[in-house]
Amino acid sequence: MKKPLFTLVALGVLAACSPNGDSTRDTSQTNQANAEQQTQGAERSAMTYPETRRDETVDTYFATEVSDPYRWLEDDRSEETAAWVEAQNELTFDYLGQIAFRDSVRERLADAWNFERVSAPFEEGDYTYFYRNDGLQNHFVVYRQQGDGEAEVFLDPNEFSEDGTTSLAGLSFSPDGSLAAYATSAGGSDWRTIYILDTDTMEMVGDPLEDVKFSGISWRGNEGVYYSKYNTPGGSRLSELTDQHMLYYHELNTPQAEDELVFGGTQEQKHRYVGGGVTDDGRFLAITAANTTSGNKLFIMDLEADEPELVAVVDHEDSNTGLLTNDGDTLILQTNLDAPNNRLVRVSASDPVSSNWEDLIAESENVLNVSRGAGYIFARYMVDAVAKVEQYDFEGNLVREIELPGVGSAGGFSGKDDAETIYFSFTNYINASSIYSLDPESGDTELYFASGADFDPDNYVSEQVFYTSADGTRIPMIISHRKDIERDGSNPTILYGYGGFNVSLTPSFSVMNAVWMDMGGVYAVPNIRGGGEYGRAWHEAGIRENKQNVFDDFIAAAEYLIEEDYTSSDKLALRGGSNGGLLVGAVMTQRPELAKVALPAVGVLDMLRYHTFTAGAGWAHDYGTAEQSEEMFEYLRGYSPLHNVREGVNHPATMITTADHDDRVVPAHSFKFAAELQAKDGGQNPQLIRIDVNAGHGAGMPTSMIIDQAADVLSFTLYNMGYENID
Repeated sequence: MKKPLFTLVALGVLAACSPNGDSTRDTSQTNQANAEQQTQGAERSAMTYPETRRDETVDTYFATEVSDPYRWLEDDRSEETAAWVEAQNELTFDYLGQIAFRDSVRERLADAWNFERVSAPFEEGDYTYFYRNDGLQNHFVVYRQQGDGEAEVFLDPNEFSEDGTTSLAGLSFSPDGSLAAYATSAGGSDWRTIYILDTDTMEMVGDPLEDVKFSGISWRGNEGVYYSKYNTPGGSRLSELTDQHMLYYHELNTPQAEDELVFGGTQEQKHRYVGGGVTDDGRFLAITAANTTSGNKLFIMDLEADEPELVAVVDHEDSNTGLLTNDGDTLILQTNLDAPNNRLVRVSASDPVSSNWEDLIAESENVLNVSRGAGYIFARYMVDAVAKVEQYDFEGNLVREIELPGVGSAGGFSGKDDAETIYFSFTNYINASSIYSLDPESGDTELYFASGADFDPDNYVSEQVFYTSADGTRIPMIISHRKDIERDGSNPTILYGYGGFNVSLTPSFSVMNAVWMDMGGVYAVPNIRGGGEYGRAWHEAGIRENKQNVFDDFIAAAEYLIEEDYTSSDKLALRGGSNGGLLVGAVMTQRPELAKVALPAVGVLDMLRYHTFTAGAGWAHDYGTAEQSEEMFEYLRGYSPLHNVREGVNHPATMITTADHDDRVVPAHSFKFAAELQAKDGGQNPQLIRIDVNAGHGAGMPTSMIIDQAADVLSFTLYNMGYENID
């Protein structure tokens, strides 16, 4: 990669604000910062934004009236919304087109992306399958080969659509490998279509299955598949509430209308998320049912019984419990019931209630996740957000600790029970993902496929630090950058966060971040509360009435980077997506002087109405809802980004990113937030929204669109930090 040279252009007075340690709203500080920052942009004229109509929509919550003047933007099928999207994109892309180095950034990204990537192999029937991308293909291609024969294309998602916006969203083989069921997603939507393929003749079997969403594909022998679906929405397919999830069984070569309803569809079995999977020996069907993203019921059904019946293993949603596998009549479960950091237990299928559970791998001080393969169990622990892996037998005896290539994240460690080799991946922020093979009998590991990324980790450093949040909580953060940068407060820095839904941000390589670091940028990721890095307690410390902890943790991370001279407020960008978009939106409205750039992506930004769209009601475990209680309403309104854009405040230079087919966090969140910022912002910084067309929440986005978006994000960030050149 090329050595960078940033050239700073004088843009008038660049105000330097030193945020204090108080994450509450300090009005005097904000007002002073606004006054100072009003002088910025002397060589730039104020933005002229497209006109956004305001209406008189008002909602009443516990006798409090709340205006929602841009409610009309929630209608994703209206011509007026479409015209607004077109006008906003025209403004944004005109602005981006004026950045002289934008094309150069895109070229650097495309060059960096152009290397071969291969998955671990897996056996199905007479074939070995693997995924491969030759570099800039929009989607990975599925290959297969017999023995030492030539590899052939099995499925090429690049041929699913002319523009590359239809992707492969799931692939499952029948037990003997003679059949494959695969799911596709059009335009990034969460809605899926399932096709069934004869792997010998490559001919389709029966008609596609429609209205599939949030679903696995699990085979019952070679006769049919289990899948999950919602009823077809009566209104907008992209935004209408979906809250009755159902598990169906489809027998091959029969109409979908005749599929058997296995679970759901009644008031007694009504849940927002339902899934089903068959054990490898074909004996048990495990069914999970939940109403939120945290906690689930678990049922089993003995498919070999004369009259299969549903048996409750866990009949409440106070824990996360799943079936790992079975050993004959014995069920092996991973659970956080009475074990916030998870444990592995076993129990007889004849009476599987929790009082009969026996620990197989007991809870420890580190968060546990398990997988299995080659007749062993692999315990994958997080120790301060980095991986440690131990191998156990099925009696719970420790066999060995697996030696990993370094400090980072390790994934995989799964396979069939008769597998002779287990594969795993290893990565961190400065090492691109490589594949390793493991001999489960000796414990020896070998490099199977080395990453071809043109990025030398020896030129970079990635170190973990710990800092203190507003309430004294100790938070880990990994900071990565080139070894030759100086800690002089001048380095362009991206602070990335998530903080919710028990999601753990473990170290992983990103081409976009590699290019950012190669150009001299710093990339920092704190493991803030709301995530799962330290188990259930860490997650719950950042939900509902504790949500402000998440924002405080992120603010404290920014202050640490500034105090330790990695960067300054004028060289800091805040970035996050989905729940992380909420994080950025909340912090930029609470502390607008903290950073120069804000990059909220596909964010949850209207906290009073998020639960009225698609599956949003399932997020209530983390957020609560405005109708829940007056206290919860006031709490949500107190940090909801949409409702905290203040008149006359100088917000950071903001580029909101979303997509017109995002049916998870609907784009109306971003539309309304952009409209508020454009109407109320009091400074010279641009308040823009970039809306991808025929794309969704992120999964399945073609490489070309990913590179385009990454180029625009990095160019916007550097340009608004004052850089005019990168060469």
